Amino acid sequence: MSSEWLVAPGSFLAAGPDLVDPNFAHTVVLICRHDDEGAYGLVVNRPSDVFASDVLAAHAGLARSAARMFVGGPVSLESLQVLHRAPEHVQGGEELAPGLWIGGDLDQLARYFDEHPAEAQNNVRLLMGYSGWGPGQLEYELSEFSWLPAPLSIESVFASQPSVVWRDVVRALGPRFRALADEPPDPNLN
Repeated sequence: MSSEWLVAPGSFLAAGPDLVDPNFAHTVVLICRHDDEGAYGLVVNRPSDVFASDVLAAHAGLARSAARMFVGGPVSLESLQVLHRAPEHVQGGEELAPGLWIGGDLDQLARYFDEHPAEAQNNVRLLMGYSGWGPGQLEYELSEFSWLPAPLSIESVFASQPSVVWRDVVRALGPRFRALADEPPDPNLN
């Protein structure tokens, strides 16, 4: 694999302007793994209409949670992914980047939502599914400018307004990308 196309875990990919796949248009993906075997990431700016209490009824603590679920990607929508910045409350996760953890103890997570609901809402993202690429697939999409590599912003992962995250990430890429950030999600709206 050419290192020029390697996107490091703990960094972002912003969907390029020509990426019209409805699963990814105007999304920002947090890369969790990228190597010769492929890549795995989580869309961080796609809230769903589903709440933890709807899909985690089997877990006594999380069944009471009012946390909104996010769609991490179109693969394995029945799987739960957890991102957080609260290792003192949710142990057992892996630090993906400084200040950002993936995974953790679900009982501790439920207790965090019970005892500190507002704080937990600001520090935890529960995601259904993930985004995945086979060997060479992401490298090809990067060469076609389907994705724009971007530095991680932990604030963007936990943004209270996910609808502005893509624009913020693209604008942060510099002056030549600012006009792109103002394009509507559907080119037919131009």
